[in-house]
Amino acid sequence: MQKIAPCLWFDGNAEEAARFYTSVFSNSRIATTMHYTDAGPGPEGQVLAITFELEGQEFMALNGGPQYTFSPAISMFVHCASQQEIDTYWTKLSEGGGKPWQCGWIQDKFGVSWQIVPDVLGEMVRDPDTAKASRVMRAMMKMVKLDIALLEQAYRSG
Repeated sequence: MQKIAPCLWFDGNAEEAARFYTSVFSNSRIATTMHYTDAGPGPEGQVLAITFELEGQEFMALNGGPQYTFSPAISMFVHCASQQEIDTYWTKLSEGGGKPWQCGWIQDKFGVSWQIVPDVLGEMVRDPDTAKASRVMRAMMKMVKLDIALLEQAYRSG
């Protein structure tokens, strides 16, 4: 068990969200489910919280109620090794009403923000040649879903 795990606050659909996320990432599983008891505050038997793992990272989804909603101030950063991986996560996280944003960000149907980013992007923007890094940043700023080929083209041009 991890020492620290994010807890995501949902309004009655924590189990649905956990099942959705474990369908998106192949190395995933539902670990435990806790239910409300007769002590409340929710209806006895309803899911209180569900613990799940995505690619080895533990999360908890809590049915906390409508008091709080998600904000892009907290996002899930997904390291991607290939364009195929980017495309797969982008498609799956878009299902059911996900909203794509600039620079590889997408908000899923539950309101959770994700950054779907190729690892090579970090390498290019950390290049000591600031002209290369700047070209890559300019190219990225024009994209919604990140395209490795276009980022590499910007990196090599000059």
